[in-house]
Amino acid sequence: MRAMILSAGEGRRMRPLTETTPKPLLRVGGKPLIEWHIDRLRGAGFREIVINIAYLGHKIVNYLGDGSRFGVDIIYSDEQSEGGLETAGGIVKALPLLGDSFLVVNGDIWTDYIFDIDFQLREDMLAKIILVDNPPHNPDGDFMFQKLNRRLTFAGVGYYSSEMFKNIEYGKRRLAPLLFKAQDECRLEMEYFQGEWFDIGTVERLNSINSLIEN
Repeated sequence: MRAMILSAGEGRRMRPLTETTPKPLLRVGGKPLIEWHIDRLRGAGFREIVINIAYLGHKIVNYLGDGSRFGVDIIYSDEQSEGGLETAGGIVKALPLLGDSFLVVNGDIWTDYIFDIDFQLREDMLAKIILVDNPPHNPDGDFMFQKLNRRLTFAGVGYYSSEMFKNIEYGKRRLAPLLFKAQDECRLEMEYFQGEWFDIGTVERLNSINSLIEN
């Protein structure tokens, strides 16, 4: 199984930090956010990682190179000419690089979730997504988790079948409508994760997690 790290976002809410640095290269605990993902993916057995790039993407390539110094092979899906294709659009473009089933991780989260290279979707399932408790900035959550009878927040981590994207046209596409459709069709698995998880979406949240790690 290959993994994909979503790294094409502009990070407008992180300005002025992202005016010269792409969000995946912002430092958490002394090293770039994307390097945390690579280290944890490598630790879980992943050796081939797809990274999509757009905004300031050349800086990500310059820093990571081919991945050899991190013990992985990095394959880039270049969206710089399109200016970013959003989540589903980025996956659609990268689909030839990903295989029949794959893991996708948002590049702007920090988590100690243990990735599973051997995970297999149940028959007829299109995806399995990881849910977490609702953070202050998303109090109403994203998906109803029936086992707890309450709404939870999508963690930006999911395992997907290529079938979910096979009829999606190339272009800018959001992931949420596809997930909601799969849920309506009873083809979406969910897992409740109670470990460490942070959405690094603002400067304040970046400072918060850095303070937590330092302490």
